Amino acid sequence: MDQIDIMLADSNPLVLSAMSEIFDRDSRFSLVATSATAEGFLGTVMRVPVQVGVVDWHLPVLGAAKLIEVLREHENAPRFVVYGEAGGDAPRLAMQAGAAGFANRSGDVQGLLETCAEVAAGKMVFPFVDVRKMHQDPIYSLSRKERAILEALAKGMSNRELSKELGISTNTVKFHLSNVYEKLSVKNRAQAIAYYYSSQFSRTNEG
Repeated sequence: MDQIDIMLADSNPLVLSAMSEIFDRDSRFSLVATSATAEGFLGTVMRVPVQVGVVDWHLPVLGAAKLIEVLREHENAPRFVVYGEAGGDAPRLAMQAGAAGFANRSGDVQGLLETCAEVAAGKMVFPFVDVRKMHQDPIYSLSRKERAILEALAKGMSNRELSKELGISTNTVKFHLSNVYEKLSVKNRAQAIAYYYSSQFSRTNEG
């Protein structure tokens, strides 16, 4: 059976060292690299793709949520296991960000290893998450393309710039914008942008 290529990222050097030793001892895994920052993780996996990334939820400087978001559209992006405290909103927020699994920082070592193995096999592994909360914000009902358009819109791009940026026609941009407005219950660009920043602010405070 092929080994699972894995990369670890944690700001605490003791945790990183302990995790490295744990994965090194398990023959199912091949530890490719470690990093103390989200930027270091990003730089490495862009050069050397891995199957699974285990990342601390509060990884400096970007944070795990932003790191996952940045890599989500990348063709060779790893499947992410977020390593954090399961008591709060972190599991739900990790799922919303696009992680494939969540391992409790206070849990046992075997739980982390099994979570990574299952995620590598294509499964989603999370402690209990109240999915009802995930659907309270209509932004989560947007498709990936619609979210990309909303994010670009928030940067002040015109329809023509959006068309060029995303490689689609201006008519297709208008079609997607119409869907975005409808799903967010807004009437125009300004309201959509205001909604986007309001949602980002709420998510930052939750994290």
